[in-house]
Amino acid sequence: MRLADLVAELPEARVVGDGSAEISELVYDSRKAGPGSLFFCVVGEKVDGHELGPRVVEEGAAALVVERELTELAVPQVVVADSRAAMAPLAARFWGDPTAELRVVGATGTNGKTTTAFLIREILQAADFRCGLLGTVKQVVGGVEKEVVRTTPEAIELQRTFRQMLDGGDEACAMEVSSHALSLHRADAIRFEVALFTNLTQDHLDFHADMEDYFLAKRKLFEMDVRVKIVNVDDPYGRRLAEEFECVTFSAEGAKADYSAREVAFDALGASFSLGGMRLRTALPGHFNVANALGAFAAAEAMGVGGDIAAAGLARAARVPGRFEPVDEGQDFGVLVDYAHTPDSLENVLRAARRITVGRVISVFGAGGDRDRDKRPKMGRAGAELSDLTVITSDNPRSEEPEAIVAEVAAGAEGAKELEVVVDRREAIALALGRARGGDTVVIAGKGHEQGQEFEGGRKIPFDDREVAREEIRKLGTPA
Repeated sequence: MRLADLVAELPEARVVGDGSAEISELVYDSRKAGPGSLFFCVVGEKVDGHELGPRVVEEGAAALVVERELTELAVPQVVVADSRAAMAPLAARFWGDPTAELRVVGATGTNGKTTTAFLIREILQAADFRCGLLGTVKQVVGGVEKEVVRTTPEAIELQRTFRQMLDGGDEACAMEVSSHALSLHRADAIRFEVALFTNLTQDHLDFHADMEDYFLAKRKLFEMDVRVKIVNVDDPYGRRLAEEFECVTFSAEGAKADYSAREVAFDALGASFSLGGMRLRTALPGHFNVANALGAFAAAEAMGVGGDIAAAGLARAARVPGRFEPVDEGQDFGVLVDYAHTPDSLENVLRAARRITVGRVISVFGAGGDRDRDKRPKMGRAGAELSDLTVITSDNPRSEEPEAIVAEVAAGAEGAKELEVVVDRREAIALALGRARGGDTVVIAGKGHEQGQEFEGGRKIPFDDREVAREEIRKLGTPA
């Protein structure tokens, strides 16, 4: 595509140099620059992409997108106010505006995005919609599973993936939309058909200034030209959205809403609830999953799926990897692995575990390094209040000292019925499992589906809570 044609619909763009340059690829990573590429000089926290201009030109880049003209470089340049913000509209144009055809449902919120997106995809598939998936646990593109780097990829990867979905036969896409993606313009050029808000609780305050800033980032999804907007009115931020925008509402607590769950019941197979004249069932236990199921059901109906088909798809939907996932090696106590890594999500998971436990609830959790420190003692408090035995350990310490993080979490656990602090995560899991008796439930929280533990300098060691739990249970032996 000619450079001038690519940028023709970007109002603020000013082309300096030869607009007839042919562009065959869009890149923002200098290591991927090559002949025919258009390189976006993005100003990041650590590196200013403008400083990489000479290198990418040497590698054969055909043109640059810049915020200030690099007069020393003899290549065409597109001057814009914000190079990062220019990525989404240019990527959408380059890939033929795929979401003009692909029906996209976006789920945002602190907790529940992954499960809701999974459920939406399962229901749409049951209704014979070929549906892709973009999220934290995995991507499914044209029926093929792919690795995930981040919850919501950069705009260039997103638009390329949407094109691959269409080319692979997908008609729709269920995706998670992170606050980072909304703040950093990754989702700007997506034509969402449905937007869904789950809830907002403390998280990512290492990135956002405060909870209001965090909410305003999520709100950006609802400011877009979306056909149907769906919100959880059990959440105060959801109620704010419902007051500001025309929304379809849902409530798992029986509040007045378009979709309100009544007669909620839980058993070993999941949860069930009444909605209008229907009795719906999901294999996902816990009150928070009733909310996720309601949101997914509402989204499916907004996409034109009939209620009976949506109910059948919901009932058949499998559990999400690393979300309240049971580990069964024949032991006489329950083991659940969950991604819960915020105070609110940990509280939800422990309450859900209590409902299905005849004995004690034992929790194992920590908090990530280089992230919001304020939530650490709150995590400790939630664990201590809702567990009979609380085991505080390391999560992903990243560049911080694991002992220091664990101490901050433990500071909030005063008053715990029984408390153990074990920095090594495997040893902590082994201790919790070793202390479990018949009828107890051990909840291992924080990492869920993740398959590695991150340390200083980007070092990552293989670590899957589910596999570690299985190994440690086998060491204990099973009851006769």
